[in-house]
Amino acid sequence: MDQPFHDRRDAGRKLALELQRFRSQEPLVFGLPRGGVPVAFEVAQHLDAPLDVFVVRKLGVPGHEELAMGAIASGGALVLNRDVLEYMHIPLAIVEDVAQREASELIRCEALYRAGVPLEPVEGRTVILIDDGLATGATMRAALSTLRLLSPARLVAAVPIAAPAACAQLHDHADEVICAHTPEQFRALGLWYKNFEQTGDHEVQALLAFNRRRMAVLAERSRKAG
Repeated sequence: MDQPFHDRRDAGRKLALELQRFRSQEPLVFGLPRGGVPVAFEVAQHLDAPLDVFVVRKLGVPGHEELAMGAIASGGALVLNRDVLEYMHIPLAIVEDVAQREASELIRCEALYRAGVPLEPVEGRTVILIDDGLATGATMRAALSTLRLLSPARLVAAVPIAAPAACAQLHDHADEVICAHTPEQFRALGLWYKNFEQTGDHEVQALLAFNRRRMAVLAERSRKAG
C-alpha cells in the first residue's frame, strides 16, 4: 500500500499547499487534538495564521474503542454515528455513559492545552478546522457544529486523507471541504502514514506555544513597519 505521508507534520505541509488560497483571508486555524494539531501547525506556519485547538472527544464503542459511535465537542455539541449504533445495536444508555466519561476528559484537555489563553475570536473570520484524517468523521462533524454557532464568516474543513463517505458527509456542516486524498479502499487511517505514533499532550502544548510566540513576533514586525 502506498503511504503518501511520512508523519503528521509531512501531511500538514502537503495539505498547506491545498490551502494557500486562504492566506489573503487571514484565517484562523484550528487543530483537533491531539493528532490534528501537528497537521494544523504546519498549515498555520505556511499561512502565517494563528493556531488554536478545538477539543473534541470521540465516543468509542465499548470493546472497540477505535470505532466511533459519536463525538462530543467544546460547547456541548453531540454528534452520533447512527450507522454504527444501529449495526452494533448499541442502546442510548451506553452512549450517555461513555459521553459522561469523555466529558471529564474534554474539560481536562481544554484546561491543559489552553493554559489560561482564551479561545481565539471566531465571529466574522475564515476558520479552517483540521484533523489528521477522517475514518467516520464524527469528531470533525461535532466540532463543525459547535464552531458554526460562533458565527464564522466561512467555515472550512480540511484533512490530508479521508474515507470517501466521511468526506462527503462534511458538506452539510462546512462551507467548504478539502480532503486531499480519498482512497476507495480506506481501511484504517494509520495505514496511510509511515509514522503514526500517538501525539502526546506535551507536543500539543509545545506547538501551540511556538505558534503564539511566532504570531507575536509577526505582529510586532507589522506594528513597526506600519
